[in-house]
Amino acid sequence: MFGDFDINSLMQQAQQLQADLERAQEELASKTFTATAGGELVSVELNGKGDIESLTIQPDAMDPDDPETLAALIIAAYRSAKSQVDSAAAEAMPAMPPMPGLGS
Repeated sequence: MFGDFDINSLMQQAQQLQADLERAQEELASKTFTATAGGELVSVELNGKGDIESLTIQPDAMDPDDPETLAALIIAAYRSAKSQVDSAAAEAMPAMPPMPGLGS
């Protein structure tokens, strides 16, 4: 009915993929990603999970008459750092092994 399908091999591959995924997630979580905006007026550091670890705002960025620009700089720096996290996460994902009997 299933041809050359080997459930034991499939389970071993699934377990290996799970272990590889967990290892990749742990490695990614231990990394930090930093981005700046506005000529380094704002700096954001994220961990590998995408959580903010630190935010640095230079005094020159704080104009009480223009809070919108500061907000935009913070958002831009965060988005840039988050993009780095997302790229690293995509690269860290283990490749799917060929699944015998399920097509490749």
